[in-house]
Amino acid sequence: MDKEKAKEEEIKPKIQALRGMKDLLDIGGEKYLYFIKNTSKIASRYGFNFIQNPILEQTSLFKRSVGQSSDIVHKEMYQFLDKGDNDVCLRPEGTAGLMRSFIQNKFDKAGGVHRYFYYGPMFRYERPQKGRLRQFHQFGCESLGQASVYEDANVILMLGEIFDFFGIEFTLDLNSLGCETCMPKYKNKLIDFLQNEEEILCNDCKTRLKTNPIRVLDCKKEKCKEVLKNAPKLSEHLCQTCSSDFLKLQDILKINDFSFTLNEKLVRGLDYYTKTAFEFVSTNIGAQNALCGGGRYDKLCSMLGGTNIPAIGFAIGIERLMELIKIKQKKENFIYLGFSKETSLETAFSLTIKKRKKTKTFIEYKPKSFTKHITNAKKMLCTHLAFIGEDEENNNTILLKSLENNEEILLSLEKFCE
Repeated sequence: MDKEKAKEEEIKPKIQALRGMKDLLDIGGEKYLYFIKNTSKIASRYGFNFIQNPILEQTSLFKRSVGQSSDIVHKEMYQFLDKGDNDVCLRPEGTAGLMRSFIQNKFDKAGGVHRYFYYGPMFRYERPQKGRLRQFHQFGCESLGQASVYEDANVILMLGEIFDFFGIEFTLDLNSLGCETCMPKYKNKLIDFLQNEEEILCNDCKTRLKTNPIRVLDCKKEKCKEVLKNAPKLSEHLCQTCSSDFLKLQDILKINDFSFTLNEKLVRGLDYYTKTAFEFVSTNIGAQNALCGGGRYDKLCSMLGGTNIPAIGFAIGIERLMELIKIKQKKENFIYLGFSKETSLETAFSLTIKKRKKTKTFIEYKPKSFTKHITNAKKMLCTHLAFIGEDEENNNTILLKSLENNEEILLSLEKFCE
């Protein structure tokens, strides 16, 4: 009978994480928390407040905001009917949900400037590769209600400070996508040009030509890039306001010694972007080299049923940065508390509770030898071992050993808890 049970266990399929979805644990989890903690701190200094939106939203929210022509809506969303037959999906990006909340709470009618930062998991059903997962994590900031081009510069300079803090080298690509006045005229000229070259375009770009021709500018296929060398330039078709704002943004960045490259082919993949578009790029993360993308999206609020509200924001893909993040803060003390006799457990437990009020402390509930405790403490990357042996138990003392320089000190229990 036991053999039959063993065979049954052998043929049961192993339960594993879904493809493209990974656990954040050990050093990965530590880096994630380190990144969130310090990026949140910088964003707060720039006037951004934390917001947390639901992971699950109505599918229509993203169809209306992101756009039917985008790859996200067209083929990447985790979409399903829930038990109430509601058409819902796991959020593929953070901006639309934040704007839904902004309108739902009537902030669009309240006036003023509202700045938010958020972080957490996003979901897209795409081919997993290095730095790109089906469940991935983003840190994003959105500034709503401020039309000044100085806010565009504020957001870009903040991102520069974030990447500088983590020691991540970057370059900045910058472009203007125009507004509702100049973009339609440019789009018509681009369509006329692309239609004459349609046979040469890749299949994706042939589809984009009919749905969202601006996306053709961002194609990475060599034959399309060759065609686009002769395409009309958006910068030559900007209206006076967009041109003036874009030049002013460049001046602000130059005054603040912030380098950038003008990139005529830089567009955002979502329908709601207008005017300023930017991308931070690193040469240290392989082919998928974008650290962060963002820009202005003054149309989104009205697209979702709100009033006309100017807005600008960005999102950082955290998984892409993981290899570049090096934790540089001073290592905090981490105490491992162990004992050699069962009779010391109650005392050790009480000491642990008191010590945790000031210091991260782990207790081993089973009595072990001093050497065994040291081995376990080092495996857990603890900085100190606190040990109660037979002599320490009899004298109401505890031995504190540094695992970094091997120094030992004998303390009273009261002194240990200070």
